[in-house]
Amino acid sequence: MTVVHLRHAEPGLLVIAPERTPLVTDAAPGLDVLVLEVVGGHLSWSLFDDESVPAAVLDDVDAAQDWVWAVYGEEVASALADNRPGELTAAPARRASAAALRRLAYAHWASRWWPASTIDGIPALDPRLLVEEIGLLTAKCEMAVDGDDEPGTGSSMPGTQEDFGLSDSTDERRPLGESTGSRGRAQDYALAAGGADSSDGLIVARGSGGWDWRRCPPGILDAGEHAVSWQVSRAGGVSTVRVSVVAAPDCRRLVPEHLRPHARVRVRLPAGTEHAPPGPDVEMPLHLRGDAWTGSARIFGTPESSPEITVFVPGVGPADPPEDESAARDRIRRFARARLTEHTGDQRLSAETAAAETDEDF
Repeated sequence: MTVVHLRHAEPGLLVIAPERTPLVTDAAPGLDVLVLEVVGGHLSWSLFDDESVPAAVLDDVDAAQDWVWAVYGEEVASALADNRPGELTAAPARRASAAALRRLAYAHWASRWWPASTIDGIPALDPRLLVEEIGLLTAKCEMAVDGDDEPGTGSSMPGTQEDFGLSDSTDERRPLGESTGSRGRAQDYALAAGGADSSDGLIVARGSGGWDWRRCPPGILDAGEHAVSWQVSRAGGVSTVRVSVVAAPDCRRLVPEHLRPHARVRVRLPAGTEHAPPGPDVEMPLHLRGDAWTGSARIFGTPESSPEITVFVPGVGPADPPEDESAARDRIRRFARARLTEHTGDQRLSAETAAAETDEDF
């Protein structure tokens, strides 16, 4: 049994939530939040918490009554019907149904946030298997979700490949784990991410880092924390910034133009340096060449510190992204590796099982 709190939130919303469980109304839900749209509202869980009792934000109490009793038990359902806020004990009347809802939310999460990375040795999940399992789970959860649920529509955080128009019917798909180069193994990319010597002048700075997962659809960029590499070279009084981002293991050979990533380079030039167009901040489109997205741009003057590189797809992600989430991304990568290599006590999705079986050759 789990203690939950029934309370009124903003006008028109009721919340049922255990302590410290994330809500869809939070200002910036974390990357580790599982979200499921249900009849009458939304449910949410923490990825790292095995608790099957979710938090609920309800906008239609009458509609939600069809499933609240199954997920939270009679005590909570009765209090909800009588509009009696307070501390209650949740005891799911149908534990299998409650577990299936969480599994469905996890499948939706995996279709958007699974950290596929050649650098980190995390294979991509087969989207066809995810779609199939989401369909089966949706049918099992018909009491709470409608039958039209597909990847992306069951979550308040859309962003699957289908949501962004990356369906199999529109593009050639690279077999999972296959590189457009030779082997595409993790050790190859770990070296490539460091950058290469430039023939265009003296290299004055270089580095590597990660990127904000919220700013790009899945299946385009490698999710590794060192997937982005850059270097600044100097020749003839002009500095050139080159950016390279390792492509996702399952990146398609042909990505629609509106989904191709860009890089924004922010540099700090010495005081008194005149900015020639386009100014101190430069944006460049990245082009898929082999197994990496690459681009370059010129800046006038020599940066006095390392440039700030932001990789993004125009129009994707929040206008005001959260603070640095590198720690959360690292924890999610560790979680994904454990799902494929360890017995976690939670049954794998069929797509995870398939990925684990091919992991040794990845």
